[in-house]
Amino acid sequence: MLAQASSLSKTRPMAIVTDGLRAYQDAIPKEFFTMKGPRTQHVRIPNIRDRSNNNMIERLHGTIRQRNKVMRGLDDMKTAQTMMDGMRLYYNFLRPHIALNRKTPSEVSKIADPNERTWKSLIQKSAKYARRI
Repeated sequence: MLAQASSLSKTRPMAIVTDGLRAYQDAIPKEFFTMKGPRTQHVRIPNIRDRSNNNMIERLHGTIRQRNKVMRGLDDMKTAQTMMDGMRLYYNFLRPHIALNRKTPSEVSKIADPNERTWKSLIQKSAKYARRI
């Protein structure tokens, strides 16, 4: 997976965050330390109790996997991108988060009015703010 990511990437990542799996200690230097430019930092989070960890991204991956497992028709990059755009819209504009006091990220960041939840307005706002990332 890292070899494929390295070959597809036009730029080297500044950092890669992994769990405690020891295989990453050999794989990351092999794939990313040989590229020209600043060295990629390997951030290893071996314990769930550590201050910074990758729990949020693992949760997102679990949610996507749960949804993807029952779906059909993800035959190419276009349909996969459409699904991911919908997931991003759902996570940022529709799904309340416990950590945000049951508000959506768009409500907390004042991007969207909680009363304005038509699909058209959500898609327009999602597309507008996705360009900034």
